[in-house]
Amino acid sequence: MKPIEISQIATLPTKYGLFKIQAFKEEEKEHLALFTDNLSETPIVRVHSECLTGDALGSIKCDCGEQLHFALELIAKEGGMLIYHRQEGRNIGLLNKVNAYALQDRGYNTVEANHQLGFSADERTYEIVEFILAHFGIKKLKLLTNNPKKIESLKDIEIIRRLPIQIEANPYNENYLKTKKEELGHLL
Repeated sequence: MKPIEISQIATLPTKYGLFKIQAFKEEEKEHLALFTDNLSETPIVRVHSECLTGDALGSIKCDCGEQLHFALELIAKEGGMLIYHRQEGRNIGLLNKVNAYALQDRGYNTVEANHQLGFSADERTYEIVEFILAHFGIKKLKLLTNNPKKIESLKDIEIIRRLPIQIEANPYNENYLKTKKEELGHLL
């Protein structure tokens, strides 16, 4: 792993509560850790993969924005950390994600669309996540996820418990959620 540039810690007041924020620059990607002052010995941690369309634009084609808001509410209340993992579109980038959306408009599911564009179903890697957790001295945690790949990727971390995120399906994301469950093994 190449050297990581780390920002100072700043305060970030949000509509969910008061967080601290720190950035981690890995080559061209800048990831964030949002955390509460009351990090326990086994904090709740959400590794949230960037989704501009869901997180910032309110898309209901996926469940990403709703998962982000659920996580921020829970972490603000219970204490913990959210790692904003800057790997847009399962790490195929925004341009390719929009191209995948266009293929989905033609009937492909998210996995098929990625394959049509020459990518695997999920291109994300998690080395930076382990680096961030180690930076904070987190060795054990309660992981807020439905994705078994995130559980498996944290090799040097003891996951005490997996906390599920239950989001209601809508007519626009039903097939997306079905694909996540049936083809990617998500625990929905």
